[in-house]
Amino acid sequence: MKLREQMPELTGATEWLNGQVTKDELIGEKSTLFHFWSISCHLCKEVMPQVNQFRDDYKDRLNVVAVHMPRSEDDLNVAEIKKVAVEHGITQPIFIDGEHKLTDAFENQYVPAYYVFDHEGKLRHYQAGGSGMAMLEKRVNRILDEMGVTE
Repeated sequence: MKLREQMPELTGATEWLNGQVTKDELIGEKSTLFHFWSISCHLCKEVMPQVNQFRDDYKDRLNVVAVHMPRSEDDLNVAEIKKVAVEHGITQPIFIDGEHKLTDAFENQYVPAYYVFDHEGKLRHYQAGGSGMAMLEKRVNRILDEMGVTE
């Protein structure tokens, strides 16, 4: 995806965990962070506490949606996804992308990966890898500041 592109529709989930959301529900008052991860990704699990802390710190100002992107056949086991989600405290909605429909819509190739959309549903920031939580927080704060959303 290119910056300023519109958020794709959230269709094609194999299953949703922790509730289901639609694009229309995400656009409006808050910005939205999509977090791509996989149960076979060690780095994803390593940064999950930071993602969860970020989710909790920004809960009043930011929607957070996890997208489980399978990287192999083993990653398609929904029971295992549920188990890992519980073990790692993922309480936000999880779009299980067993057929890579949302992954393809985002043109995403990596886990972990982060996409931040503003309240109008336009992509404002993208990054991949595990070391960028400080940069992610800086970008989210800039977008929230532009919207006039303060703590």
